Amino acid sequence: MQTLILLAVAGLLAQLVDGSLGMAYGVTLTTLLLVIGTNPAAASATVHLAEIGTTLASGISHWKLGNVDWKVVRRIAIPGAIGSFAGATFLSRLSTEAAEPVMSGLLLALGIYILVRFTAWGTPRGNLGKPLRKRFLTPVGLFGGFVDATGGGGWGPVGTPALLASGRIEPRKVIGSIDTSEFIVAVAASLGFLYGLGHENINFAWVGVLLLGGVIAAPIAAWIVRHVPPRVLGSLVGGVIVFTNMRTILRSEWIDASGGAQTAAYIALALVWIGAVAWSVRAHLADRRLERELAAGTPPDAEEPVEARE
Repeated sequence: MQTLILLAVAGLLAQLVDGSLGMAYGVTLTTLLLVIGTNPAAASATVHLAEIGTTLASGISHWKLGNVDWKVVRRIAIPGAIGSFAGATFLSRLSTEAAEPVMSGLLLALGIYILVRFTAWGTPRGNLGKPLRKRFLTPVGLFGGFVDATGGGGWGPVGTPALLASGRIEPRKVIGSIDTSEFIVAVAASLGFLYGLGHENINFAWVGVLLLGGVIAAPIAAWIVRHVPPRVLGSLVGGVIVFTNMRTILRSEWIDASGGAQTAAYIALALVWIGAVAWSVRAHLADRRLERELAAGTPPDAEEPVEARE
């Protein structure tokens, strides 16, 4: 019972992050599952089975609000499904000893991306432009799907910035299309894990409580979006993911760092993390000041940070 309660809390926390940032549900939840000692392949399988429910609900919501570009969904979901099925079967065939540092390495990279992305540039943005083509969406889908399955998450961190950077689709439709297509990716990954692991190696009670935690968190996440700056939250969450997975890698057989080296790495990371959060808070306050000045018709201060004027 204690484990189920902890998993429900983990699902709630992961959905809070995803609902506030538009990404990182799988990355956050898989990191938490690894911390409590879950097998890497089983952790990713559990996350993706739970995501079938959360992504379906999210996709329906985005569809009703007109946030979905169905051409983009069709062109990215199929290669994404292929990549996620391949990633799931690949991870299922690795031993636990080999899989843990592989997954932690991918999660570490995604955590660094989230930390840098939200600290340096804030909330992702984009501009309306020309239609996205298959030759662009296919490799993004294949890579995003493979990383999503092998890393326990990554569809949003890979797909969302790629589509936004193209400048060819509205930001709201980027998030809506990525969230909707993730349902197909989650189904394909789940089938891959069921094929590679077998259903007897997956605890469906865990899947249920994770889904329950996500459902409970949905309205709370909406409140967080209004009261906690996404830029600051992204820096906080990115640091947690980096710190947790760096700990796993430093203790793995690949590196086997000494106690002194581990301590030095943790201190260096803590300093970087504190600086990143402080920078995000400063940039957020500068943005707020600029918004108030523009609303009042006052010219922006010439000494405002560049990112506050964008």
